[in-house]
This record gives sequence, structure tokens and C-alpha cells, in this order.
Amino acid sequence: MTGSVKDAHPTAGRLAALLIDASTEAISAAGGHAGGVYLRSRTPGLLRLSVLSGLPGPLFRPWWRMHVDRPFPVADAYRLGVQVILPNATETMRRYPQFAAGLPFQFGSLYAPVVSGSTTYGVLTVLRPAVTDAADVLSERDRLVRLAQELGAALRGLEEEDSDQVAWDGEPMYLRPPTASTSVGRVGRFVWDPTTTAVTLDEDLHTLLGVPPSEFPGTAEAFADAVAPSDAHRILATLRDTAAGRPPALPLYLRDEDGALRLLDLWNAYDPPAAAAVRGVVVAPGPAPTADSAADLLPDGVFCLDRLGLVVYANPRAAQLLGRPRTELVGRDLWEAVPWLGRPDFEDHLRAALLAPDPVHFHLERPRTREAGHGTGPHAAGPRARGNAPQDEQQARGNAPQDEPRARDTAPQREPLNRDTAPRHEPQDHDTAPRHEPQAQDTAAQQASSHSTPSPQDAGPAPQSYESGSAPQSYEGDWLALSIHPGPDRLTCTVRPASRVADSPAGLGSAEAAAEMGASPLAPLYRPIALAIALSEAVTARQVSAVVMRELLPAFGGRRLAIYLLQDRHLYLEWESGFPKGFLAPFDGVGLEARLPGVETLTSGRPLFFDSMEELTAAYPGIALDATEGARVFLPLIASGRSVGSCILGFDRPRSFSTEERTVLTALAGLIAHAMEKAQRYESETALARGLQQVLLPRRLSAHPLLETTGRYLPGTAGMDVGGDWYDVVESGAGLALVIGDVQGHGVQAAATMGQLRSAVRAFALGDRSPDEVMSSTNHLLIDLDPGLFASCCYIRLDPATGLARAARAGHPPPLLRRPDGRTRVLDLPGGVVLGVDPRARYPVTEFQVDPGAVLALYTDGLVERPGSDIDEGITALRVALAKAGAPAARPGQRFLAGVADRLTATARHALDRPDDIALLLATRRATPPPRSH
Repeated sequence: MTGSVKDAHPTAGRLAALLIDASTEAISAAGGHAGGVYLRSRTPGLLRLSVLSGLPGPLFRPWWRMHVDRPFPVADAYRLGVQVILPNATETMRRYPQFAAGLPFQFGSLYAPVVSGSTTYGVLTVLRPAVTDAADVLSERDRLVRLAQELGAALRGLEEEDSDQVAWDGEPMYLRPPTASTSVGRVGRFVWDPTTTAVTLDEDLHTLLGVPPSEFPGTAEAFADAVAPSDAHRILATLRDTAAGRPPALPLYLRDEDGALRLLDLWNAYDPPAAAAVRGVVVAPGPAPTADSAADLLPDGVFCLDRLGLVVYANPRAAQLLGRPRTELVGRDLWEAVPWLGRPDFEDHLRAALLAPDPVHFHLERPRTREAGHGTGPHAAGPRARGNAPQDEQQARGNAPQDEPRARDTAPQREPLNRDTAPRHEPQDHDTAPRHEPQAQDTAAQQASSHSTPSPQDAGPAPQSYESGSAPQSYEGDWLALSIHPGPDRLTCTVRPASRVADSPAGLGSAEAAAEMGASPLAPLYRPIALAIALSEAVTARQVSAVVMRELLPAFGGRRLAIYLLQDRHLYLEWESGFPKGFLAPFDGVGLEARLPGVETLTSGRPLFFDSMEELTAAYPGIALDATEGARVFLPLIASGRSVGSCILGFDRPRSFSTEERTVLTALAGLIAHAMEKAQRYESETALARGLQQVLLPRRLSAHPLLETTGRYLPGTAGMDVGGDWYDVVESGAGLALVIGDVQGHGVQAAATMGQLRSAVRAFALGDRSPDEVMSSTNHLLIDLDPGLFASCCYIRLDPATGLARAARAGHPPPLLRRPDGRTRVLDLPGGVVLGVDPRARYPVTEFQVDPGAVLALYTDGLVERPGSDIDEGITALRVALAKAGAPAARPGQRFLAGVADRLTATARHALDRPDDIALLLATRRATPPPRSH
């Protein structure tokens, strides 16, 4: 089950219906303008957007997939099981900077996990207008949580019927949100039963069609003739497709016998055990023709989009300026109708208008030929088509299917404009700026001139030329001034030649004009700030490489990545993805004297761009190739003048690289180089700290015939600095001292301070000092050392013969004591402040009894503390786990505590993300010494 509406399985339709209903109700309940449902997929740790309501799906493609370990609100809501409230852009940037960098607009959002019992199915989310404080949306949050709970219960019921059904592996379904404004048109509803072929109309639809119930025969043919006689065959075909699980992605735009506009929308309706039915609505927009006629006379272009990007109106002037006839604009997806608008700067402005309430004003440079409107003009190589949007998680992880079933046939798949439709530049010397052929531009200008319709400069062209979509006038220049005015249900856009407004770029140079117009040469296919934020969270070389794979490669449509790092004048492979297995092995460890593009890009400091594999082989004859077709980019990784390595990007098809792309890729290479350099320093320091820590931790613990002890230490997972956790067992007079501590901070300094404290505590314990003296003396020592760090510690002196324990605690989590009968409690030790803060601090001593067979547990906070949860909950969970561990008396003469320690640390040991170091020390009294082995 992929969650596809195409699937005729009744459960599939019910799943889609549940998700659609939940999304629609959530938007209304939370006062939002868009929303959706993320659902778990078959790929472990991967969420997929199953429903998106109120936004064009392809425009938000980078957010279709979400790994649960990413620093995004959806991932936190799913992974931690908590609601996330982001009232405005400021709070979003504070808590989720990487998410805010991708959508830096003034809006708020709510997220509620979809949970039933112990199972989390996904996340219900709503995007809404921004508010000042989270307290202003608490009631909306509560309604959203209630809907998420209801959805979770419904999904649980669906899962009980078929455990393999509740997952989503396809693309999202796109929905229109609930209408926010009162419609002045008329709406009627109907149901078609494919089994009986009967059509049932409601009273409103009978009235709208002018067909009384007594005169309606109830057949699909009669229904189609009544709605739009000239399109009856199209309506019947769409009804059959919808019954087969292929509903139309967008409403059908039809004309009745009088030429009036009518919209027909269809969807599946499953109600097992009954057969699938088709439901739909017919909309007569109402007095729109009057408004349209008025807008048709305006001198500026006006066109309207619904919230899914469908063009619902365009006046003749807009058709002319956009270079398409009105008949090819209205009723189509904007990027299908006007492909040259599929460019990142326009998409960014449109996202802002869809998410924020304020109008958006900007300028765009249009292609110089009419053919560019179809994606074939000389500027087509620059803008990126929507079909080239990043498939980030699929490519980054390598475990998501490449060819996935579509959730709905919601939008045609378009090839990127800069691949197949862009003209190829002549081979260059791999400079960062491509050479343009003046003759080609002159030819384009002549073509534009040949298609233009002359008209007076002060008056608009004749209405008939508007209808035909004639080319813009030559005096109007190549720049358009656009404004997008958001509304609750649609966006109203105005467009005019930039030469008619005060801020025309006519007097500016090309770079200055582009910057002035908001479509600068640095309008890239990807935001450098987003990559910079992601890189700031990566601390190892492999994490940096993974960020590049996840964030950078998909944004430019790449499929292959290799990163080499420089060491001792040789380049060693750090990361590879997408290349044939073993292909890069001969290049691992290559010297800087080799004539290879990956080497020469570093030694020369210049990026190398090859539009095709033929260009690559022409520049480097005899070089081994991994493919016969494609394009390659070789980027130098240089940080502050220091050579770090090189980065190779591979593309499956030949393609040219615009000046904007070259500039951005070169800049991003610098960001990657700095991140790699930082990662290398981190890894060197980490290796030193871990080595120091391993030397300082005890190789063996002091032993006593009547006492068994064992310890465990788990370092933080990769990406976390080495901590200062330690434990020890030291002889102290006639007894033993059990010690555990945690130095604040991470890194070499924390490990070194830990070693100093461990040595001090051992020295004081060997002198048979009381616990309070040991703590006070260690506190003064740490203050005198002044490392700028503090430490927590728990010190227990235990007499194995009598079981008397005397304990002192300095800001450390309290120990646990499991009695022989299984009862386990948290020991209430008064304690004092952490070490290294107050020279006058006092550490009271508490006495308690440890019976034979009882287990004493000392631990650091890494074992019981997790982000987003209270430490007391973790201590309670540890207490319950210790209570279930069993009694050592049942196994005389055997080492019992090792198994207990392994069970208590099992969850942490197998966790992918262990934020902090963990130390655990267990001790149990024996009633008699263990038998000696012979």
C-alpha cells in the first residue's frame, strides 16, 4: 500500500479519505490557510507528506520528505511525541533556524503528532497567520490536538483491519482548502454510482442546471449534456477515470450551452462494503463575467491564481505580457502555461505570498522571444523548471525508491528547462562565466520583433491582439514589474512593463539592474544561507559530507557526489554517492602532481565545469569515465587560503551551467571547505580527548570478597564532544569508596579536569577521610585549579562487612537502592552545590543500610535525561528497570551485576543519537565470599 488514490483497494480509499478530512478540518479548526498530514513510510525514519491543502505541491517539493532526526518541527513532533507551536517567524527562526531559512516568511504554524496508544503514525500540521505570542493560539492548538487524536484512533482501526495499509510511499495529494470567503456563485453536488450508472443530484444542482427532478432521467449521459453539452464526452471519460481511482488533479473548466463558465470537480468516495462511488460538485462562478469584463479593459495585466497555482483568470494585457494566449492560460497550472516563470526567484516570491499576508512586489526579466514562453528561448538555460525541484531525502539516503507511484495525477511532470530545452553553449576553457554568442541574441531579437504587434506607445494594444497573446512591444523592454496580492482563496497578480514604472532598470548595468530588480545574478537554485545553517550543525567530516549530499546536490539536480580531503599532499576519498561501485577506488590517495580535474581544481583554485562528458574527455584525454552521458563539476575546497580538498558533482544528462549557478556553486564550495576544516580540527581534538579519557578511566575496580562491583561507560554518539563522566571504586580504610562524577562541558579540557578530580578523590579516599571531607577538599581543589568548569559528584563509603553506607552528594542525581525483595527506591540524600562554585559549601553526610543481596546504583545524567522530557521521568524509568533486574541471591558464586549493567544501558547503547556521555556504577553485598576457583 503506497497511499495512492489510484489504488482501488477499499482501504486505500478510506486512508486517503481520512487524511483529506483531517487536513480540511484542521485548517478550519486552527484558523489556517494551509495544512497537511505527514505519514510514516516504509522507509525507516522517513516521513512523507501525504496530503497538502491550500498550497501548490510542486512549489513545496523540498518538504515532501522529512527524516525524523532532522532539526525541523515536523520531525520533533513525530520523534518526541510533543505538540510544536510556532506563533511567528521570530520564534521559528529561534527554534528551527534551518526550517526558517528555507521559508523566511511571516507566518505561524502548529504541529500535533498523530498517535494511538504507543504508535505514532505521523504529524498533523497547519500553517496560519502569525500572532504575537503562543498563548494566542492555545485554543486552536487544543482543537488541532483533538483532531490528531481522532485521526490516530481512525488509523489504528484501519491498521487492525490490514496492518500493511497505514503507510505512505507516494507523492502528496493536493487539495483546495475550505473556502474562507462567501461565494457569490452557485454550487451543486452529485453522486454517480458506476455499478448502476445512476446519477443523483441534490436540489441545488437541479436548480443550477435548470433541470427539474421530474425531467432528469438520472443517467451519466444526461448529466454531462446538462452541464456542458460541447464537453459531454470529456465529462464521461473523467467520471470513468475517477471511478477507476484516477480522479482529475484539477477541476475541469467547462462552458455551458450559453458559454458561461462552469467548474466540475470529482473525487472518490469509498464506503465499504459498498462499491466505490464518485462524488463531485458543479460550480457556476456567479457574476464573475461582469468583473472579468471590467478587468479586461485595464491597461495593466491582471491574472488570478487559486491556492494550488491554477490560473482562474487572465485579462488580455496579462496574456500579452506573459506571451501566451488567454485560452492557454486559464484553467492551467501557471508553470505549465508559462514555463519561464518556473525560476527560483519567482517561486520564492510566490511562496511568500502564499504564506504571509502582505503583498509582494518584485521584477523579473522575461525571455526575449515568444518561444521562451514554451521553454525554448535563449534564457531558458538559466531559470530552473519546477520538475527539477530537489528530491532531498530520496537522494540523500539512497534507500527511498526512485520511481514511486503518484498519490494523485496532480501535475504533469516537466523536465528542467536547463537540461533538454536549453541550447548548448560552445565548449569553453572552463571559466566561471560562460561566453554568449552575440549573433544568437540578435537572432532572438529579430524573432521577437517579427512577432510583435505595433501599437501606439501611450495606448495599449488592440483587444484582439490581447486575446491572441501577441508578443510584447519592443519599446517595453525585457523587464516586468509584478505584484502579488494574497487573498483568502486566491492570489491576484498584476504585471506591467518595468519601463512604465519609476524604478526601471534602464539606466543600470546588467548586474546592478538584476540586483535592483530582485532577480540578481545570485538568485540561485538553492539558498546559501540554508546550506550554511545546515553545515553549522555538522561537526564531523562525514556529517559535513552528508549535509552536502542532502542539501546541495538535489538543489542543482545532481545525482553523484564525491568529496576528497587533502592529507600529506595526497587526496583521499572521504565520501562518495551515486558512482558505480569501485569506480573511485583508483583515485583514492592520488598525489597533487597527477593531471586529473579533481586535483587541478584544487591546485589552481579554479572550479571546472564540463557541460558534457565529451568536454571532459577533450580536456583530459584518456580519463576514466563512469558514464558516457552527463555533466561534471569539480570544485576546489579552500578555506582562508588553505587547501582542504575537492568536491565532484555529477549529473545524469548533459547540461549547461549559467553564470548564476557557477557563482553560487563556487561560493558554496567555500562554505563546505570551512566546514570541513572545522570538522578536521574537531576530529583531531576528539581523538585526543577520547584517548585521554580512556587512559584516565579505571582499568579495574578495587575488589572486596563481600562486595561485587561493575561499571559501564558509553561516550556520546558521533558529533558530540567527549564528556567528563567518570566512576571509580577505591579502598578507604576497612571499606570501599564508590564514586561517580560528571565534569561540566565537553572536550579535552573536560577530560583533563575529570582526570584531576579522579586523582584527587582517590587520594582523599585512600586517606580514609569522611565523605564530607572528601567533597569539601575536592571542591577547594577545583576552585584553586580554576579551569572554568564545575562538576557534580556522589561519594559513598560502604563497609562490606556491616553494610553501613555513608554518603555525600554534590549536585549529582540521587543513587538508587534495590532491596533483596525487589522494592527499589530513590535515596534521598540532602547534598550540596556542585563542586568548583562555592568555597564555603557544605556537604552533609547521610547514613543508610545496604543489606546482602541489595543493589546500589550510581549513574550520571546522560542515562536518565533526554531532550524534551523531565529528568525525574528518566530516573523513574531507571528505577523500574532496576526493580525488574532480579536478585543476585539466586545465582550464588556468579557475577550477577554485569548482566544488570548491560540491561540498564541497552537502550542507550543501541541509540543512534546519544546526546551525552553515560557512566553507571553498580554494587551489591554478598552474604558470603564467593568460592575460590581451583
